[in-house]
Amino acid sequence: MNNVKKILVVEDERILGEMYRDKFSQAGFKVILITSAEEAIKVVPEEKPDLILLDILLPRENGIVFLRKLRENPEFSLIPVVVFSNFDDLETKKQAYQLGVKDYLIKTGHTPQEIIEKIKDYLK
Repeated sequence: MNNVKKILVVEDERILGEMYRDKFSQAGFKVILITSAEEAIKVVPEEKPDLILLDILLPRENGIVFLRKLRENPEFSLIPVVVFSNFDDLETKKQAYQLGVKDYLIKTGHTPQEIIEKIKDYLK
């Protein structure tokens, strides 16, 4: 059971976050659902997720701030991050890719199943 992949989902829309938590759990992942960047940065050292699914528009600190903090720590700088947001802004996308995200997915452009398939690919 040790090879179960752990995903940290950072999503402030509770209903959406819970839906994805359930979908990923059904797909065989262990899921930690967090609703803020501040909380997420505290949880990463404890949980050491295999991948982070990150919303950009979060209360107080946004996803880019979280990414910067995550990348500052060499121990966690290699954790794959997939941005998952409806914030379709070119400058934000550029910043996210500069901070090493694997992908920048627009929520409305993907079904939950497509997201799960993409995440599985990144965890191979």
